Amino acid sequence: MSDKVLMKGNEAIAEAAIAAGCRHFFGYPITPQTEVAAYMSKRMPKIGGVYLQAESEVASINMVLGAGAAGVRVMTSTSSPGISLMSEGISYIAGSDVPCLIVNVERGGPGLGGIQPSQSDYFQATKATGHGDFHMLVFAPSTVQETVDLISDAFDLGDKYRMPTMILSDGLLGQMMEPVVLPEPKEPTDCKDWAAKGHQGKRPHNVVNSLYIDPNELEALNVARFEKYKGIMETEQRAEEYMMDDAEIVLVAFGASSRISHSAVDMARKQGIKAGLIRPITLWPFPEKTIKKHVDKAKVFLSVEMNMGQMVEDVRMCVESKKPVRFFGRTGGIVPTPKEVLEQIVKLNGGDF
Repeated sequence: MSDKVLMKGNEAIAEAAIAAGCRHFFGYPITPQTEVAAYMSKRMPKIGGVYLQAESEVASINMVLGAGAAGVRVMTSTSSPGISLMSEGISYIAGSDVPCLIVNVERGGPGLGGIQPSQSDYFQATKATGHGDFHMLVFAPSTVQETVDLISDAFDLGDKYRMPTMILSDGLLGQMMEPVVLPEPKEPTDCKDWAAKGHQGKRPHNVVNSLYIDPNELEALNVARFEKYKGIMETEQRAEEYMMDDAEIVLVAFGASSRISHSAVDMARKQGIKAGLIRPITLWPFPEKTIKKHVDKAKVFLSVEMNMGQMVEDVRMCVESKKPVRFFGRTGGIVPTPKEVLEQIVKLNGGDF
């Protein structure tokens, strides 16, 4: 491991991807993620990699599909409206069983919205990134260091399961600077026996494709893919627990909101309120096991988000109507404060469910 270095979140994303063996980046500038692409534009030529600024997000995601189909580690980054433009290509990637890394540094919406931090792409990332039946692995880091660590995991698991992965960041995490330890670099590799990279007469042709005219063939492929997803849901759920041993008021928060909620829990504990925090690290698969094991002893759950309450549905499904699930959030690019969250905790502690 290297020594600690002070890095902006977006630049740390790029450096971590390079350390993970990524040598192909295709993207398009959009605030607040432009530093990822700018950093890659400087670094990739120096290490024998490929950086290409496409004419649009639509073009860049299809370049990702081509490079991923050839078996190399490839990534793109964008911000919220850019993911919308990439949605068709992401579906093609999933339907072709091609691994890649997609980074979304979220901004406020809908529409052009604003350039301030938001978490309003939760639905888009976990439920409706594109048309058809598919999932992506979605990771939600809460620090710059965790972002760096999850980049490598995202590439590795994408290769293992042959599927697209997403790092769901936001404008706060992307723009802040924190000390990080970068991992030891991995050598790039394209040794994937399914890849379409030329066969030199040594094996049958590989075809990477998402078009199937025969509905029976397509159904069989979709069923098989969802069997794979079942295994992922069983083995890849990740969450962090804080002050949960005796928690009666359970906050559920991811990413930047979890940092704020962590501080609010500390403030509540100083007042003698038994608050705790569950922080989903994987948004898909959602860490339902962690939430379900605390349902019986909890009095109420509070989902804290920087949106209008998109994760609430998943928390409610885990709780299965056994306990109340409430929501507090800010939207439009406004970041909630620990004091605001504490006020909600105090209300709940008073029985205001």
